[in-house]
Amino acid sequence: MTRQSALTKEQNESPLRKPVNTLAIVPTKSSKITVLARKAYNVLLYIAQEQGIDQEVYRAPLQSILRGVDFNSHARELVKQHLRAMVSTTVEWQSPTAGEGEAWNVAGLLAHAKVYKQSGENWVEWSFAPNIKHELLEPQRFARLRLDVISQLRRHSGVVLYEICARYRDIGLTARQPWPWWRPVLTGSPDSEDSLKQEYRFFKRDVLKLAIAEVNAVTDLDVELIEHKAGRFISDIQFRVARKQQEPLPLRHPPVAVDLSQVVRAAALGIRTEDAETLIQTHGGEAISAGLDALSKRMASEFPEPLRDPYRYLRALLEGNAATAAKKAEQGSVDSAASSAAAAAAVEGWTAEWVSRRRAQVMQEFEVLDPESQADWIDRLRKSLQERGVHPSIRKRLETHGWNHPMVAGELIRFFKGPDWDKPTPQELLAIAAKQGVR
Repeated sequence: MTRQSALTKEQNESPLRKPVNTLAIVPTKSSKITVLARKAYNVLLYIAQEQGIDQEVYRAPLQSILRGVDFNSHARELVKQHLRAMVSTTVEWQSPTAGEGEAWNVAGLLAHAKVYKQSGENWVEWSFAPNIKHELLEPQRFARLRLDVISQLRRHSGVVLYEICARYRDIGLTARQPWPWWRPVLTGSPDSEDSLKQEYRFFKRDVLKLAIAEVNAVTDLDVELIEHKAGRFISDIQFRVARKQQEPLPLRHPPVAVDLSQVVRAAALGIRTEDAETLIQTHGGEAISAGLDALSKRMASEFPEPLRDPYRYLRALLEGNAATAAKKAEQGSVDSAASSAAAAAAVEGWTAEWVSRRRAQVMQEFEVLDPESQADWIDRLRKSLQERGVHPSIRKRLETHGWNHPMVAGELIRFFKGPDWDKPTPQELLAIAAKQGVR
């Protein structure tokens, strides 16, 4: 087994211990943390923890960090761009829970980075700022994260939500924060004049719902949004977190190293890396791959005229395919629509809306039961929680606050309606799509 394959095997088998103060980082200036950069940083942090705190600098083969890079001119600039951003991007290090973890100064993601060749192989060298190195590599409070799971998440918001919720998987409830606090944390972008004017309903639609749907679909966690009102308006939010009762199907040998192959292809065809990453996050890797194939063929032909703007052509192609797929979904072909990454995002949103409505319906059904029936169900739930070894904090909330406490309600619904209570049929999804006015 080669050193690189051994490293990848270790990364798949042992979790990353990510310090709590790195979970809710936000750039301090106008820069943005992309989903690929966050994934790559996780890999660098994992490798450094494996190599130990006594090292001054850390080294690893480039292909164990970034996959799909053959180091031609386009790939070389792409690698430099990402490493340069990690060194130059200063962030506020903060825990999702106020007062948890040490108080850190503002610091860069990396102190330095270097790419060099050794024995014909490209290597990366990096280091961390002295004031944060110890907590990064030997954290006292941390989230246990699976890099193979993170590699399957597409959105920056999905990665961050998974990381934060993994910290609270044994507690059952994340910290409660004002909803604007979550916006830069989940998007990876500092607040701007425009974003500060954003209404909560749009943030929920464009960020929260899609992130929750992705985490619930890909990871071993069930995440549910909890909203708190001040008067008529949502003021704070937090998330209920539970382990899935049944482990998800094994991932099909997913890569741990961050896949840059589609970004490299796009750059070779004249598309800026920032634009390529945005399209990948919006439409998914499979859609981008097919789109780049079509773009490459179009650029090879000068009929009816040479292509002037590859990015606009690719974007229009992807958006056109997404619109077609959404139309098919409305007409009754959910399977066909789901084959498009953009349509899959729409299905995720419909699913999240259906689950929200279904949850309210089930809670209402339970609420109208006579007191004797409710007591019987609650007594059986109490025994089930104890037999399954559910975290004591959830059982305690049942005794002190009753069945409709946010930490208990999810357990009651699953027990009352069965493990498939949150699995809508295609017809139910289409009904939601029709009510939301899909055209």
